[in-house]
Formats: sequence, C-alpha cells, structure tokens
Amino acid sequence: MDRRSFTLMLAMTPGIGGKSLVRTLARNDLLGRSFDEFLSLSAEAFREEYKLTAKAALALSTRGREIAEEVKPLESRLVGLGVRWLTVTDAAYPARLEGFDDDPPGMLFTYGNHNLLQTKTFSVLSSRGTSRITLEEIERLAEKGVLAGEVLVTGHDKPEYQRSAIVPLRWGAPRIICLDRGMFQVLGENLNQEISRAARLWRYEFDATTDLVISPFRPESSMVGANNRMRDRLIAGLSDRIDFARIAEGGNMEALARQAHKVGRSVKVNLDDPRYDEFAEMGLSAWEL
Repeated sequence: MDRRSFTLMLAMTPGIGGKSLVRTLARNDLLGRSFDEFLSLSAEAFREEYKLTAKAALALSTRGREIAEEVKPLESRLVGLGVRWLTVTDAAYPARLEGFDDDPPGMLFTYGNHNLLQTKTFSVLSSRGTSRITLEEIERLAEKGVLAGEVLVTGHDKPEYQRSAIVPLRWGAPRIICLDRGMFQVLGENLNQEISRAARLWRYEFDATTDLVISPFRPESSMVGANNRMRDRLIAGLSDRIDFARIAEGGNMEALARQAHKVGRSVKVNLDDPRYDEFAEMGLSAWEL
C-alpha cells in the first residue's frame, strides 16, 4: 500500500481525524514502519506510540486489514472522479490556510479546478439571520469582487453563502466552494450536481473545470454540530481579503475578523454596523459599494 492509499485508509478509520492522521503518518515515517508492520501492532501500541483514541486503536488492531480492503473501492471511485486528498504536510496543501491558522485542518478532500488556489481570492462573510437589505449588499459585494477579477470563496448551505455563490455563475466566473459535510452529500454520487437550487437556475450541473470544491470531511459524511464553524474558518483562511456584511457580537464571524486582521489579511466591515467605531480602532476600514 502506497502512502496515498495509506492516508485514505487512516482517514476512513473510525476515531481518526485530521490531526491524529497527520500525527500518525509522521510517527510512522519516523519509525520507518511498513504498512504490514503498522497493522500488526496492538491496541495498546496504537494508544501509547501514536496517541490514538481508544476507538481508533481498537478499530486498527481488530479491523485494520479489513478497513484497508473496504477503502479500495472508495479510492478507485475517488481517483476515477478526480478527487484528491491532501494532508497539511503535502506540498499542494493551500499555503493560505497555514498562514491563517496555527491549527489548520489536517486533511482536505478537493475536487475541480486546483489552479484557483493560485489566484487572488476574496469572500463575503456574515453572521446568520441576515436581513433582506444585507443579503442584497452581500450580492453586490460579491459582484464587485468578481468583476475585479478575484475568485470568490464561499459556502453552499445558508442564505448568506447562497446569495454570493450565484454571482460568479452570472458572469461565467469561477468559485471555490467550501463544504460543511462530505462532497457526495452536496454534489451527488457523480459529483455533477450544482450546490443549491438557486445555483441550478444558472447552471444545471457542477462544472469541475471551472470551480473547486474543498471539504475537510470524509466524502460521504453528513453535516454535524461544529462542522459549520470549521467551514467558516476554511473560507476565511482561503481568502486574501474579506468583506464582512454583518458581525454578531461575540460570534464566530467576529473571531474570524479578528484572526484575519491579526495575520495581515485585508478585512473590511459595514460602516453602518453599530460597532463600527470599535472595529475602526482595531484598524479595520469600511467597504464601499
């Protein structure tokens, strides 16, 4: 089993997440263990040497070879569709994410136009519960960036993201779509389904030659609890600049605005925000339409 297959096998093992996966790969490289030697270890060894959870250690020690066999059809399917999987140690892992976060997602599944990771990017972020007027502002901010030749980074499943995600479709421009679940859950079994009903009004099928989809979750995983926060952080981390349409006090968007400003990203906020003076003291400016 080569390293890429081994990485996917670990990713599909119950109890192993992105961080523990990267740690396991690094530890295995350090010890020079082969795949067979690794799967011959006891649950205690997985716990002590690799610092894996009890769930992961038990799965590897009792079903490791079975999991490896079960993953083979999935790997063939992903490769056939053109899906890639990257760990934070891979050269192709987005440098922007590492520059944004000291603890970026350990693993990413990607599908589509990878050249977009080398372009100038932006996003329009907003806390939930956005008014009709603010949704219209999100749309206009997205259009302004697209017409300036920047690539929009957005999500797929809340009104604030859906409003911006349709803008590039109108102009035949590319998008980077970050997911809060596995890509099969959004794009369908053949990865050709557009990301939302609104998007399907402009383009019936997803175009992998134009857009790029990125997910830090297993391809068939459903949406759970804190996934949306990881998605939002992924979007912010992949953006060279961010316009915030609305920031709820003490929420995730405020944390992202502060982090983006801290690492030197261009951050702009709404001049009409009740807390604009506070943001201005931080050094943030107002966006203009």
